[in-house]
Amino acid sequence: MRGAVAAAVVAVLLLAGCSPGGTRDDGRITLRFQSLAWQEESVEVTRELVAQWNAAHPDIRVEYVQGSWDSVHDQLLTSFEGGEAPDVIHDASDDLADFAYGGHLADLTDLLPERLKSDIPPRSWETTTFGDGVYGVPFLQEPRVLIADAARLERARVRIPTPERPWTWPEFRQVTKRLSGKGRYGIAWPLKDPVSATLNLSLSTGGRLFHRGADGKVSVRFEAGDEVVPRTIRDQVGTDRSASPSTLGSGGSDTLPGLFGGRYAMVPLGFSYRQQVVQQAPEGFAWQVLPAPAGAGGLTQGVSPQTLSVAADCPHKREAAAFLDFLLRPGNMVRLALGDWMLPTGTRALKDPALRTAEHGWATGAALAAHLRPAPAQTVRGYPEWKDKVATPALQEYYSGAIGPGELRRRLEKDGNLVLARYQR
Repeated sequence: MRGAVAAAVVAVLLLAGCSPGGTRDDGRITLRFQSLAWQEESVEVTRELVAQWNAAHPDIRVEYVQGSWDSVHDQLLTSFEGGEAPDVIHDASDDLADFAYGGHLADLTDLLPERLKSDIPPRSWETTTFGDGVYGVPFLQEPRVLIADAARLERARVRIPTPERPWTWPEFRQVTKRLSGKGRYGIAWPLKDPVSATLNLSLSTGGRLFHRGADGKVSVRFEAGDEVVPRTIRDQVGTDRSASPSTLGSGGSDTLPGLFGGRYAMVPLGFSYRQQVVQQAPEGFAWQVLPAPAGAGGLTQGVSPQTLSVAADCPHKREAAAFLDFLLRPGNMVRLALGDWMLPTGTRALKDPALRTAEHGWATGAALAAHLRPAPAQTVRGYPEWKDKVATPALQEYYSGAIGPGELRRRLEKDGNLVLARYQR
């Protein structure tokens, strides 16, 4: 049986014309690129760019492999442990820490060209820097914005916020109260994944949550700046009745029918949700993109950019890095951003007029780009476990009213630090 299996493996390799190391017997290199693009426009653009590379580089072929955001962490973990990871990896920066520290990703510090290094701001590079190495190229990012029913806001005669003069969190709470009544709500919070929304928006109020000590170890402290956003959401749901309690366990897409139907006046969503609004909104529905509320930290909010990395086991790292450089040229980065309805991290790409038009709120998003900072948990080892086992259930129970602020703090800090301690010995 073993002999038959071995013969079958050899036969497959011969038919493919490749060795297990990714080099064909005719000398041509093949790189496997796992993409997580999922929107039709995004997939089309990514495949076109791969085809352009292959046409210009006949000796270094890139094979497009479709991945999924829903399962990427577990899938990568399994493929790393099995020695079958793709050469070029599409992921998000908040998923990289354990892979980087675990030795599964290549350090790109000396592999990337200066053009690419200098085009992306240092604050974006911080999201993929772990220890002394850089383990991914941050290339797409999206602020969280308010998608609003423009007619409803106009009828209520509320002040329309702009990036230059946003709502404060107290003003935002008052506006949502004014927009509520008769079975309708001023806001719908889709908090199926409450952690990233809470942590990233809390940067605007001075929240940090994760604190790194002189010994390099990280601990959780739920302080005054961390309380503002979750307290506002809880008050909107439980006290003001200005936020729908039924959407707390929903995903962003689930709230769009209610927005279109007038049940909610606004929904906080990632910038890329605008594409779904364009595709799904009924004829005549007027909508607009508003900046999220600002606190003592202004419009600052955390983001976890989409990233491109190279596997540590890739035998052709320089060729893989050259493909990344091609994929992320300014013009190509603009195409990828437009395809995903997101913002590029590259400064040259961000200046493109196509990303600064008022149509569909592009200009509002571009104005927020300078305020985006690394999400609080970017470099925290053990964050996925802390998020799943501690923070998600604690925040869900807090927002629903099942526990109070004291119990929320205790669980985030005490239970959270027990989890993180296992990764920092």
